[in-house]
Amino acid sequence: MTGNATHKARTAGKVLVDQLLVHGADTAYCVPGESYLEVLDALHDVADRFTLINARHEAGAANMAETYGKLTGRPGIAMVTRGPGACHACIGVHIAQQDSTPMILLIGQVGRDMVDREAFQEVDYRQMFGGLAKWVAQIDSPERVPEYMARAFRVATSGRPGPVVLALPEDMLTTEVSVADARPYKATRAGITPEQITEISALLATAERPLLLLGGSGWTDAAARNIRRFAESNKLPVTTSFRRQDSIDNRSDSYVGEFGTATAAALHKRLAEADVVLVLGARLGEMTTKGYTNISPPEPQQKLIHIHPEADEIGRVYGPDLGFAADTDAAADALAGVDLARQNKWGDWCATLRGEYVADSARPADGGWALDMGQALCDVREDLPTDTIITLDAGNHTGWAQRFLRFGRPGREIGSTCGSMGYSVPAAVAASLRHPGRLVLSMVGDGGFMMSGQELTVAAQYGGTPIVLLFNNGMYGTIRMHQERDHPSRVSGTTLKTHDFVRMAEGYGCYAERVTKTADFAPALERARASGKPAVLELVTDPEQITSRTTITKLRAAAGK
Repeated sequence: MTGNATHKARTAGKVLVDQLLVHGADTAYCVPGESYLEVLDALHDVADRFTLINARHEAGAANMAETYGKLTGRPGIAMVTRGPGACHACIGVHIAQQDSTPMILLIGQVGRDMVDREAFQEVDYRQMFGGLAKWVAQIDSPERVPEYMARAFRVATSGRPGPVVLALPEDMLTTEVSVADARPYKATRAGITPEQITEISALLATAERPLLLLGGSGWTDAAARNIRRFAESNKLPVTTSFRRQDSIDNRSDSYVGEFGTATAAALHKRLAEADVVLVLGARLGEMTTKGYTNISPPEPQQKLIHIHPEADEIGRVYGPDLGFAADTDAAADALAGVDLARQNKWGDWCATLRGEYVADSARPADGGWALDMGQALCDVREDLPTDTIITLDAGNHTGWAQRFLRFGRPGREIGSTCGSMGYSVPAAVAASLRHPGRLVLSMVGDGGFMMSGQELTVAAQYGGTPIVLLFNNGMYGTIRMHQERDHPSRVSGTTLKTHDFVRMAEGYGCYAERVTKTADFAPALERARASGKPAVLELVTDPEQITSRTTITKLRAAAGK
């Protein structure tokens, strides 16, 4: 199919599906609804070219689409019905916005003749999603479907990527029109000039204690290789923003750790000591900056070079010494061959930070825990395939993966940076269906699993084989941690009743085991991998071990109780 072709009359639903194909979309995630029945019918005719995956909940569909966007760099497509369906799906839009992920949410809408009467399930989506998405619109004219869809793809992928929401009135979709297809979209991305690279190099070369901080979305494998080359050849220490550890191979001698929820105290100290910080792709948000404290706004004590795909992001919180709007891929490519001639000056500084990271992520000493997930993950990390995909939920349990696993391309770290519970399982399902030959591990707590664990039935239906590592400590661990810190020994609302997760998973069509000892984890993981099914390993962890770094007893002691 080519752009600008003249077509015989088609329903607007058929036109919309044809635009998905024009723009290279090959998959959508949905919960079906009568409000967009015409789209579902049109998809039936292109089933050989387009895969429609029906999720069990709209939040699951939206999270799967957001994961697709992270994995491919192309907009993930979600389709939901009006009202309740859109409300359920809004979490995926929020994640895509905060994670800078390209995504398009298509929502069925009431008929145009019923608007503003509070018809059945009627919502004004411009108001509902106005602060959550890059662009929200309703397609009232069937002739303009190609125009709106082309703009949606461009907006979702240009500058700082993000979500677009389009409402589709039911009667508009059934109207027949004769209209040409749009051209395939091309994202608009900012380049970087040789003069800008010269400015960056000159300021960075003045540093005694430099730090390179990577983050944001849009990191290709090539960009990750290029920035590693730049860092290693110049003896530059490299850290990453929250849950962006896969932007550089963690096995590199330049990698020194992540700024997020599992950051070592030593790394925060080193950031304070740094005199020039080059930030590439990261927004410098709350999680990365420890609540905007380890880098002080509006004028940091460190000299700051900030490169970000979106011009409006530069100077939004922190005034940089140098700031350039540039695509991450272009910037990494331009920096790859730069020699700053400071290797002798920076070698010891880089080696010191690397040594601290290696020590902090080494197999922990025996703390007396029956199942120590720090030890368990260290036991298997060197045996994991280099292309393993790790999906992370919200919660303290992810600290073990973030601290002890090694990330880097072609492997991926896929996690919500906005702290959304229930993300990891649908993300793992989408990743496994997208890459059926790769090992996909989902890290999720017992609370998060109860929010979206049913999406494993989608994996079973469509042939995915993710392995869910379900950390079960019988509570909402992160909230309990804050509770014990601020109101020690006053437990309220954070206890979870124990469930038989093994039987539940088996009912979903999965392989399942319960693991209670450190030595049993590696063999159980091998059995799960060999099963050829989606799998759940219930990891029964001690609630006293509240994070990878502290205990409830220590929290209470620090609070003086």
